[in-house]
Amino acid sequence: MNVRYARRGLTSLVVASVALLAVGCGADEKPKADKPAATATSPQTSQSSKEQPGAEQPVEELAVLKGQKGLELTLTSAERDLGGFLTIKGQLKNTSDSSSIIPAQASGDETEVVKHGNSLGGATLVDSVGKKRYYVLRDTDGRPLTTSALSILSAGEAAAVFLQFPAPPTSTTEVSFQLPTFEPATLKLS
Repeated sequence: MNVRYARRGLTSLVVASVALLAVGCGADEKPKADKPAATATSPQTSQSSKEQPGAEQPVEELAVLKGQKGLELTLTSAERDLGGFLTIKGQLKNTSDSSSIIPAQASGDETEVVKHGNSLGGATLVDSVGKKRYYVLRDTDGRPLTTSALSILSAGEAAAVFLQFPAPPTSTTEVSFQLPTFEPATLKLS
């Protein structure tokens, strides 16, 4: 009988302690005005591979391409790898004051690429000296090896992007990067 009362007393003590702890920690307080409130992210935001706040490091810009309705594509790296690929990375940002839809033309017009949804699959590299055009690589199912599932960027929102191409010969040191609805840019390759 004493054990039952001891357990009840201990349970009551734990419940009371938790309640006091919650009150003491400000569970009933409203968020302070100087701290931003946490907000839920949409599926688009979580798929965009955003950088963590405070983790930003200065990045060299290889090229900045202006697009429609405030869209801006900043290319930050173009790296060849030993497998014969060239991977271009950067950031797609909406610099306008309102939401911008990523244009469908950025996916290109190839049926195999378009059927996999919005992407940057319409991008090409042009080697004017070697007289060759390089298209974004595709996997065995026809999906482009580039950032996909892009639809809308809110005002000021940015998304990390990548595109993978066959690497031009090492003698090629300069290519023109082209993405439908964006101005072309020249990239220097090392």
